Amino acid sequence: MMFDLPEFTTLYDALVTRDDRFDGRAYVGVTSTGIFCRLTCPARKPKPENCQFFASVGACIDAGFRACKRCHPLAPMAAADPLVDRLLQALDARPGYRWSEDDIGAMGLDASTVRRSFKRHFGMTFLEMARQRRLREGFTALSAGDPVIAAQIDAGFESASAFRDAFARLIGQSPGQFSRDALLMADWIETPLGSMIAVSCQHALHLLEFIDRKALPRELTKLQKSSNGGIGLGRPEPTAQVAEELGRFFAGDSPLFATPLALNGTEFEQQVWTALQQIPAGETRSYSQLAQYIGRPSAVRAVARANGTNQLALIVPCHRVIAADGSLTGYGGGLWRKQRLIEIEQGYGEK
Repeated sequence: MMFDLPEFTTLYDALVTRDDRFDGRAYVGVTSTGIFCRLTCPARKPKPENCQFFASVGACIDAGFRACKRCHPLAPMAAADPLVDRLLQALDARPGYRWSEDDIGAMGLDASTVRRSFKRHFGMTFLEMARQRRLREGFTALSAGDPVIAAQIDAGFESASAFRDAFARLIGQSPGQFSRDALLMADWIETPLGSMIAVSCQHALHLLEFIDRKALPRELTKLQKSSNGGIGLGRPEPTAQVAEELGRFFAGDSPLFATPLALNGTEFEQQVWTALQQIPAGETRSYSQLAQYIGRPSAVRAVARANGTNQLALIVPCHRVIAADGSLTGYGGGLWRKQRLIEIEQGYGEK
């Protein structure tokens, strides 16, 4: 589990000195390149602010990082399972191919066996890994200002319509809908709990969501309609600031976020969201306690709805609200993330 990792400074020192004691136990994702490595990688060492550490290869991939071609962090898993090795080689040979279960069957492999093997080693299926790899390349190209056709090629899509459809399913809008002179700009942020999309103007953060949240397309559409200039691609200062603060949060350095926020909601929703920010890291509240805190003890259901419409994950900590009996309740980013966030923050509560 990622919570057994040593503190950030210990891991970064191990990276700089290529300490082989952490080989296979810890990996580094480099946000400036989108690549993850073993700590013993011979490549030039990244700056500490560009590093995120993970306890498994699967966590690196889930966060959107690609495997380094110098230190080959996937090699131990591949060596332990010939089936995995064969498919990883096939993926490297055809990174832009739209893999399907029929392709796996054509290789003489059983799709269910492949699914189980990749889930066991990486926490995701082979098809999920291939899809993330392709779309990540496309998003990176678009963020760098490349035209849609160049992003399509980088993502390995032969068909422009297939790229637009896949991108739209992931982001909620096609590449062509992003405006180059927009007031709101979207960018991709990697975290140990998965990739996130941040949308900011020059002054405030408007949205921060995990990429696989089902409500994300609807939220982006709502933001797009509310902004005269639509949504573009880029990293304004609020996005850069929250990316840095997220890095400190997951490294165990600080649970505090000072990024200026745009709370786009009704007066009641904003009241609930402001109250959520008053819950200290390491503590939780029930919906009824939150309703009492804002002076609306009979509005428990309304508080729960407002909690669910929050579109600033982690920053407005709706994950700190649980059921009255102490059990976890719905969370747009997935209950497994809610559990992990609470576990991470328990460490801050003990300090």
